[in-house]
Amino acid sequence: MREYDVAVIGGGPAGLAAAAVMAGNGADTILIDENARPGGQLFKQIHKFFGSREHYAGVRGFDIGKKLLDEVAASGAEICLMSTAAGIFRDNRILIVHRTPDGTETAETVKAGKILIATGGQENALHFEGWTIPGVMGAGCAQTMINVNQVLPGQKVLMVGSGNVGLMVSYQLLQAGASVVGLVEAADHIGGYGVHAAKLSRAGIPFYLRHTVVKAEAGKDGSVCRAFIAEVDERFRPVPGTEKCLDADTICIAAGLRPVTKLAAMAGARMIFVPEMGGWMPWHDDTMKTSLPDVYIAGDIAGVEEASTAMEEGRLAGWNILRSLDRIGEEEAKKRSAEVRERLRALRYGSFGDRRYQAKKRIEEEM
Repeated sequence: MREYDVAVIGGGPAGLAAAAVMAGNGADTILIDENARPGGQLFKQIHKFFGSREHYAGVRGFDIGKKLLDEVAASGAEICLMSTAAGIFRDNRILIVHRTPDGTETAETVKAGKILIATGGQENALHFEGWTIPGVMGAGCAQTMINVNQVLPGQKVLMVGSGNVGLMVSYQLLQAGASVVGLVEAADHIGGYGVHAAKLSRAGIPFYLRHTVVKAEAGKDGSVCRAFIAEVDERFRPVPGTEKCLDADTICIAAGLRPVTKLAAMAGARMIFVPEMGGWMPWHDDTMKTSLPDVYIAGDIAGVEEASTAMEEGRLAGWNILRSLDRIGEEEAKKRSAEVRERLRALRYGSFGDRRYQAKKRIEEEM
């Protein structure tokens, strides 16, 4: 059985950033990811990042991903792709299921001194009549299709949800050649940044505020051919008699994300419910350690935020794991952690971030 100082589960922004820090400072590190290529959401993001220079302002997501991959390669971390961590067991043993391109599966068990779970988030579904019809998909799925696989999901797209994901993916669909027939939002205001909404407005995309999708109708081929939306009341219930029919062959749902917690829950980590951060998630302290002494978390599993935040949380976990392994001293760990926390505070400050910052403080204080 192979043994490592650290096993990182998840090769997205958080996992890559953490692996680069830990392997780059002498920890024998394995990074496990179920995909054929690491990088997670970064390689779906063709837009330029906001923020400061240290948070890659003006740099496109896929370029940030390439930079992180280069850092991990230079660090010497072992990258294990097309592999799923199926469970965490006694003595920090991890069952890994490997897949080959032809579908063959093999299993092995590895052991790690410390484990970092960075399994990310998954899209929330929205239930309405016809929600399982082909052509109804998550906005992240559509983003993967156009930006990673270069496949257009449809010609006439209805977007449901006006957060940053809904706004940005709508604009990227336009860039890819699709027509966005409308953007539906149950609230009475746009949820994402005005700069993203303005691009759609200038392109003539109609916004249906205080509306929701109530039905998807299939055509002869069994996939979406029409979408029905309706106004909602103060309790977000559809108002009878207000239905509108839109000609659409694709309905994208941008109803937010929730942490992927199955592996952490199976391992026995204490779970808490934090609505501001996406719902159920493992509790963690200010070092990103869970209730389990050797298990840490970072990224969207620790509360759904942005890719920049995920990378910083990965680094924060990395420095503290290095300290727990005696690879760096106490003062070095405190210094590095303080630097990361200050950058995280800057990311979480403001109209959107302050609520998450306060939620994070509650998580760390609750035990």
